[in-house]
Amino acid sequence: MADISPRKRIWGWYFFDWASQPYNTLLLTFIFGPYFAQTATATLVESGMALDSAKAQAQAYWGYGLAAAGVGIAVLAPILGAVADSSGRRMPWIWLFSALYIIGAAALWWTAPADFSVLWALFFFGIGLIGMEFATIFTNSYLPELDDDPAELGRISGSGWAFGYVGGVVALLTMVFLLQAGDNGKTFIGIDPLFGLDPETGADTRIVGPLTALWFAVFMVPFFLYTRDNMSAPSSGLRLGAALGDLQQTLRNLPRHPSLMAYLGSSMFYRDALNGMYTFGGIYALGVLEWSVQEVGIFGILAAISGAVFCWIGGRVDRRVGPMPVIVFCCILLILTAILIISLTPTSVMFIDVGEGSAAPDISFYIAGALIGAAGGALQASSRNMLTRQGNPERMTEAFGLYALSGKATSFLAPLLIGITSDITGSQRLGITPVVGLFILGLILLAWVKRDGDFAK
Repeated sequence: MADISPRKRIWGWYFFDWASQPYNTLLLTFIFGPYFAQTATATLVESGMALDSAKAQAQAYWGYGLAAAGVGIAVLAPILGAVADSSGRRMPWIWLFSALYIIGAAALWWTAPADFSVLWALFFFGIGLIGMEFATIFTNSYLPELDDDPAELGRISGSGWAFGYVGGVVALLTMVFLLQAGDNGKTFIGIDPLFGLDPETGADTRIVGPLTALWFAVFMVPFFLYTRDNMSAPSSGLRLGAALGDLQQTLRNLPRHPSLMAYLGSSMFYRDALNGMYTFGGIYALGVLEWSVQEVGIFGILAAISGAVFCWIGGRVDRRVGPMPVIVFCCILLILTAILIISLTPTSVMFIDVGEGSAAPDISFYIAGALIGAAGGALQASSRNMLTRQGNPERMTEAFGLYALSGKATSFLAPLLIGITSDITGSQRLGITPVVGLFILGLILLAWVKRDGDFAK
């Protein structure tokens, strides 16, 4: 790595966030997720289901699909992290999971309303999501190597996350300005969708899959150019047995590291709650507030811009006071935001009737989106930095694997609880309520987390 300057290594690492962010922004939250719900709802209505029940059922399908992918990620994440640490190689795994990302995203083109299959749509989305999540585990583990001063890692993490949000904004602008049609058949800037994309077949929205795949393939180039494994130790192959032994020892020793264990538990709940808000926010706006997919896209642009700004600010605050205060503040803000969202209907805000045709519910949801973007981005960036303080410096990829496990061990929980609550109540609005409890659990467990972890010298 001697011929690659520290600045290039940092910028190469930043580009993973820029390249991968559209899977969250375009597919998971603001474009494909609402499109899936809209298309699945229409399919269910055609089969004879009442509209409100169909909306709740479509939301439940989305939740169950994400829960299934989350289980797979939870099982494999710490194992793969241990394998990478034991073998000394992370880059081959990033290549592998990058391929899954591209395949899963590109395949979403084949989700036209005419022959829509809930199963296949969720299968390909899950393949790409697994690729994105596992690639993230391995790229995050490079963070401690980017600066010798641990105090700078919060700034680097925040700046990387902000850069990723900017990528999400640009990708969303590309989508709603040039490709996706509104109700009038025109894009947001009043032109026909490029490449002759036909809104009647959903092509103007389905193109989000290939766009996300192409975006990732192009913008991962700087990462692969400037990021290298430490080659000082020779590669020793997969060493699966040794890796599993090391992982078993790490898990056995977790009770001896109460701060790490408490942090993994805390982040397990609050990140699950945040992912629930991200995952169902666009679907909520489409079903409860009756927005169009294009309006959800504009909402996403606002949230992503807010996220970029506050990730950058949060990184600087993290550098001055550490990640813990940032995490606590963001969790409290997200609890209040979740309560605001649950209170919204087309005619009410904070459970107060504002009358038919009032703009207050829409304005309130835009505010909520900005708050989710701001607090959610800063929370994730500081959480990533907090893990570098809590984990064993000699087993950092494994630590991020455990971090992914803690994030995914119950990653099915928020979607599953939202799915079950939506099914039981028959209401999308009430289906979101479990996220509040998950945030509160995460805050409670933070009381047992040491600022500098158990491995501080």
